[in-house]
Amino acid sequence: MAPTPRPRFGIMTAPMQVTYDDVLRVWREADAIPEIEHAWLFDHLMPIGGDPNGPVHEGWTLLSALAAQTSRLRLGLLVTSNRFRPPAMLAKIATTVDVVSGGRLDFGIGVGSRPHPPEAHREYQAHGLPFTDPAQAVESLAEACTLIRRLWTEPEPFDFHGTHHRLTGAFANPKPVQRPHPPILIGGRSAATLRVVAEHADLWNIPGGDIEDAVRRSALLDRYCTEIGRDPASLTRSIHLPVSYAEPGITRNAIAEALDAGFRHLVLGLPAPYPAGVARWVTDEIVLKPA
Repeated sequence: MAPTPRPRFGIMTAPMQVTYDDVLRVWREADAIPEIEHAWLFDHLMPIGGDPNGPVHEGWTLLSALAAQTSRLRLGLLVTSNRFRPPAMLAKIATTVDVVSGGRLDFGIGVGSRPHPPEAHREYQAHGLPFTDPAQAVESLAEACTLIRRLWTEPEPFDFHGTHHRLTGAFANPKPVQRPHPPILIGGRSAATLRVVAEHADLWNIPGGDIEDAVRRSALLDRYCTEIGRDPASLTRSIHLPVSYAEPGITRNAIAEALDAGFRHLVLGLPAPYPAGVARWVTDEIVLKPA
């Protein structure tokens, strides 16, 4: 029997209701703490919590800036909305971040704001972006994953004529630093999305809060992997868990449940405002302290 992979802990700083300096301070601190291995932003264009007209920073632009200011952390967006950017453009953006970071990108992607939170839906109309129905959005995600991987790996231009995306002479240069390409993390919980995960993802992420549902979804993902001849163990299970500064024991218990359920990639969501020394506090009070 293969040994159980060790847990890998990371942090998530939603870039809303905060300044660039706020986020940079936390990431620089985390970059110096070996127990924190990865760090994440989200991908929203308007706040989904707090003041609806408050500040929110564009995820990929901010991620590139943070990549240039850190040296060790793996980094990504949890997760990119496939509805925001054409896949060829997204592949180019992600490659640039992988180059800037020296090969530290984990490429997070998902359908985008489906079905919650409802506050996220307004950002599409506000930015002139279409909001397609769920079935079309999942089909588009699957095509996007195929396209992006091809752009990252194929040495010659190619044409692509899909249902949702059509490209002529598609080609990407440079290629990502990571070969064959950055790890692909897909976030979501619907059955249709999990089929895309089984086919395309290296990591699968689900929000925490209902561990029994996460276990059921993980079992369904196992089934979909088996149906297409993929070893379910080849797909890393990731979960996002909110951090409670006031009651860290709640977060420690949630981590213990997630580990028991087979989730080895843990993303600890840090609520803003971020206390001084928050990355060190999370390490000492949550990551290193048993439940």
